[in-house]
Amino acid sequence: YSGLSEVADMALEISALDNVGVEVSGFDITRPLHEDIAAELVALWNEHGILLFRDQDVNPENQIAFSRIFGELELHPLKTTTSEEYPELFMLVNDPEKEKFMTASYQGQEVVGRLDWHMDLHYTGKPNRGALLRAVVCAEEDGMTGFGDLALAYEALDKETQDLLQTIEVTYAFSMQRRHMRYVNLAGYEPGPFSPRKPADINFPNFPEVAYPAVVTHPVTGRKVLEICEQFLERMVAPHRAGLCNDQAVDLLQHLVEHTRRPEFHYFHQWQPGDMVLWDNWRAMHCATGTRPGVERVIHRTTIAGDTALGRIVDA
Repeated sequence: YSGLSEVADMALEISALDNVGVEVSGFDITRPLHEDIAAELVALWNEHGILLFRDQDVNPENQIAFSRIFGELELHPLKTTTSEEYPELFMLVNDPEKEKFMTASYQGQEVVGRLDWHMDLHYTGKPNRGALLRAVVCAEEDGMTGFGDLALAYEALDKETQDLLQTIEVTYAFSMQRRHMRYVNLAGYEPGPFSPRKPADINFPNFPEVAYPAVVTHPVTGRKVLEICEQFLERMVAPHRAGLCNDQAVDLLQHLVEHTRRPEFHYFHQWQPGDMVLWDNWRAMHCATGTRPGVERVIHRTTIAGDTALGRIVDA
């Protein structure tokens, strides 16, 4: 990246993670990577969608440089969460002053920062291509990040359902309040007293509803991706066009959400200091288990920009 080495003197080592994704080692992030190694890393990302890197000597500079191998980086729109020195770096920090806004109750337990399965910027119609998370300060327990492979989820569907989905569009609508999300599991959930109630409460705009094909063809790899994840999923567009009544449409979306929750499509990462996970946001959904209140946790994130609109704004 900051100048390519003359020879490919390293061989990448790849080992499968639980269910989906691979761990990649055999290179040193502090040294310039040969263009062949960089190309192999990109090919592995496109093939597997989720890559784990451990035991690298990572700092902001080499995280940013390494991330650029996979595409142009996007600056995060919220300046308060980035570093002035490194505008490409987004810092996810469990801050005791702010965590009350991210605290809710699940089965009577207070949890900070839990997030349902989602794809980043999905609610805009133009998701970013991917992101790289690096663990700086790890929670001693909990604080896991889950990744789900929606290309594998599509391939596991029966042929009849695959064929039906080619004719269907689904919509996503940004909701600030989790209890307004139609397809998340609300059993035992209570919002916290400081939970934001509308996008303006956190300086977000009112996002329009967006529609996606229920199956998206990945713009780079050509893989078919099941474009269903529970957060913000709203409805099927005009189900009668696919020969369905509204009851059947709702049942089908619920069935597909349950399908994406199957553990064989998931990898849950328990963070260790220095770990990095890169995922393809056009293929993989992710979630966060959250932590108990008062737990220190710092994650540095770089985001790979998306140059393609996969969805459309619903105007009518």
